[in-house]
Amino acid sequence: MRSVFTFFLGLLVALPAPAQSELRLNHIQVIGSHNSYKEAIDPALLEMIRTRDPQRATELDYHHVSLTEQLELGLRNLELDVFHDPEGGRFATPYGIQMMQTRGARPASYDPLGTMHEPGFKVLHIQDIDFRSTCLTLQLCLEELKLWSDASPDHLPIFITINAKDDQIALPGFATPLPFNAAALDALDAAIRATLPEDKLLLPDHVRGSHATLPEAIRTEGWPSLDEVRGRFVFILDEGGRKQTAYLAEHPSLQDRTMFVAAPKDSPAAAIFILNDPIGQADQIQRLAQDGFIIRTRADSGTLEARANDITRRDAAFSSGAHLISTDYYLPNPAFETDYQVRLPENLIALCHPLTAPAGCDTSDIEEP
Repeated sequence: MRSVFTFFLGLLVALPAPAQSELRLNHIQVIGSHNSYKEAIDPALLEMIRTRDPQRATELDYHHVSLTEQLELGLRNLELDVFHDPEGGRFATPYGIQMMQTRGARPASYDPLGTMHEPGFKVLHIQDIDFRSTCLTLQLCLEELKLWSDASPDHLPIFITINAKDDQIALPGFATPLPFNAAALDALDAAIRATLPEDKLLLPDHVRGSHATLPEAIRTEGWPSLDEVRGRFVFILDEGGRKQTAYLAEHPSLQDRTMFVAAPKDSPAAAIFILNDPIGQADQIQRLAQDGFIIRTRADSGTLEARANDITRRDAAFSSGAHLISTDYYLPNPAFETDYQVRLPENLIALCHPLTAPAGCDTSDIEEP
């Protein structure tokens, strides 16, 4: 891994440093985590899943430390999966716990404070089987992020990818998620702003300014400077199809919206892209980065690279020109008996972007106090 970063840093070391104000949001490259809230599935339940679907069990066999610990480790891109639960209780009694108890297993305690019975968005991966979370509700997750941010007010912007989940699982005993329609998405915006004030957010309105569309603003004005956006959060709705259509209805350039969206390049809302294949989509990622857009990609998926200690996709992610590189392995998993890991060299929090950073950019220009 070090050789990839050393190559890029070596290109810049002899050049004069740019003024701090020249460094903008799309001039940096950071790492983050995928399904950042996810705790491990109970071993007994994971074995039940493995009996039915071995590949799925392998893909689900990962977990994370708390959001606070990830931020302390230098991650600046997190991901939350949210389920709409306006009345509360829809996901309070996971069927997986009943399955374990029926087979004589003793599952660990779940939600002893009854948080899942309260109204509001819930944070979990898959209803009834992959339900353990370091912060069970969106409010708890956001409060944790705000607490850390308030204590570290000059941090680099933290990108939060949101998946609005409503897929149904047609099995007896499984909870039925509510659809993410326009009203649910409005409520999601409101929930974010209820915990994070506007001065803690980078909104689409901030980037667009007086321009008609986000692409026009990015082409003519560029992204805000790093100085302007330190201490803020950038939310991205990672949904297409009907959910994105509903979110953009009456807000075609994301006017008054809280989240950016992964819209097509020709959309008036285009600004941030989710392209998770840094090998097959490398050319597209590079073109978009050179056009000023911000891109997230993934260094690994489904535990495969970590188990095989395969760094091909990881190195491709960094060289592709993606700004946000998501991984499940900012810490290695000792159970795999490999040293696979995705971290920046010298415990850096960010690198100068290999394609867009101004000549002379140095990581010392980006460092957090």
